[in-house]
Amino acid sequence: MNVWRNSLPAEEFPSGELVIEGVPFHPPRPRRGADDHVTCDGQLLAVAEGGYDWLYLLACSERRVEEEIALHFTGGQVDFEPLRVSDFWAAVPFFGESAAFTSAVMHYPHHVQPRVPGTIWCQRVPVVRRAPLAAVRLPRNAAVHVFAATLVRCG
Repeated sequence: MNVWRNSLPAEEFPSGELVIEGVPFHPPRPRRGADDHVTCDGQLLAVAEGGYDWLYLLACSERRVEEEIALHFTGGQVDFEPLRVSDFWAAVPFFGESAAFTSAVMHYPHHVQPRVPGTIWCQRVPVVRRAPLAAVRLPRNAAVHVFAATLVRCG
């Protein structure tokens, strides 16, 4: 999660479908030693083409982060929308997100620290353009970690 190699305990992370703010997420099943999130490095994520209103993310960051997500549409247009994610250290969310999951402990490289929780936040990004979305480009910022994403149609 950060330069000190802290991590959240995979065994505490909920498995199966997770519903936050009425939005279903399907995070990967945590497995020891396996990747369970994406560290943002400008990855282009293809999506099922269609009209969407919101991109919901289960994410956290090392310190609070303000970045941009690029929304790529089938007609070639690209919109940039703000992505604001609060720090994973459990605290009041700086950007008003909902807590999706808070751990009871924090893992350090050589020990587990009790009573030092970490939080994964539920944040949403608007998809304003009324055109079919084709892909989402994550920011280039290794401080941002995405555990799951869901696109939502409201109408």
